[in-house]
Amino acid sequence: MIKNNVTRFLTSKKVAFETLESEPVKRSALENAELFNLDPMIVYKSIVCFNPVKEKYLLCMIPGPYEVNLKKLATAVGEKKTMVVTQKEAETLTGLEAGGISPFMLINKGFQFWAHEMVLMQDKIAVSGGQRGLSIFLKAEDFLKVIHPKIADIADMQPADK
Repeated sequence: MIKNNVTRFLTSKKVAFETLESEPVKRSALENAELFNLDPMIVYKSIVCFNPVKEKYLLCMIPGPYEVNLKKLATAVGEKKTMVVTQKEAETLTGLEAGGISPFMLINKGFQFWAHEMVLMQDKIAVSGGQRGLSIFLKAEDFLKVIHPKIADIADMQPADK
C-alpha cells in the first residue's frame, strides 16, 4: 500500500479506507472509474474554483460525470460570479499535480470546501489520494466528517459529446 500524507492523515483520524493504486499518470475521474470498475457517480473529482468578490478559493468535489455549474456555485456561495481556475493555477495554488489534487491535502490551507449534494446519497466514494495513481475509497459519511464541506447542487451532468 502506498503511504503518503493522505494515508497517514486518514490513519491518524482512525478513518477506514482502501487505496486504489495504478501507474502515476493523469487520468480523469471517468477513466479512474473504468480502471477500478466503479460507478462513475461515486468517483469524485476536485475542481479548484475562485470567488472573485471574497477573493476566496473553493475546492469543489463533484461526481466524475458532472461539471461545475458556475451559476449554481455562485448562488450557493452567495455571489453573482465564480470561476474555475486554470490547471496550471490549480497546481500552483494546491502544490499538487492535476489528477492528484486531494481535499485531504488541503485542510487548513485556506480553501472553502464544497461537495455536490449527490454525496449525501452515496455509501462510499473514491477521491484523489494526493498524487497521481492513488485514489482513496472510503465511506461518504467519513469523508464528510473529515472534510466538513458545504453541500449544495453545484454541478450538472456533462453533455455526452464532451
